Amino acid sequence: MLSPAEVNRQWYEEMWNGRREDLIEVLMAHDAVAHGLGPQPIQGAAGFKPFYRSFVAAVPDLKLRILRMVSEGDMVATHIHSTGTHTGGTMGPATGKPVEFEGMIFARVKNGQIVEGWNCIDFLTFNQQLGRVANPIV
Repeated sequence: MLSPAEVNRQWYEEMWNGRREDLIEVLMAHDAVAHGLGPQPIQGAAGFKPFYRSFVAAVPDLKLRILRMVSEGDMVATHIHSTGTHTGGTMGPATGKPVEFEGMIFARVKNGQIVEGWNCIDFLTFNQQLGRVANPIV
């Protein structure tokens, strides 16, 4: 069985970067809860797939790089750096603009699967780069 850190590494490197949607069912429990990806928590692997498909369709060249990972017991904190180009028609009309943003994700892993995740993704920067939100600092 994979360690919690190995589960998370596979989640980013193989599932996201490798576009292995089939790994969602393998790495995420059917009753998992993902917080911070929308107004309501996402329920289970089946509930996560529409989010995944929408994001990959919006940014088909999305690449996530793990900057650092800290694991203690069943908890893993992963700091990621994401890049890509918003060329897909999901998540609003395609803009053709490059995006670069970071995130911190905390995941609890049990029996080789993610059972709960807390996503702190910089969607503000993502939307500012697409021109959807003004930069309040400038």
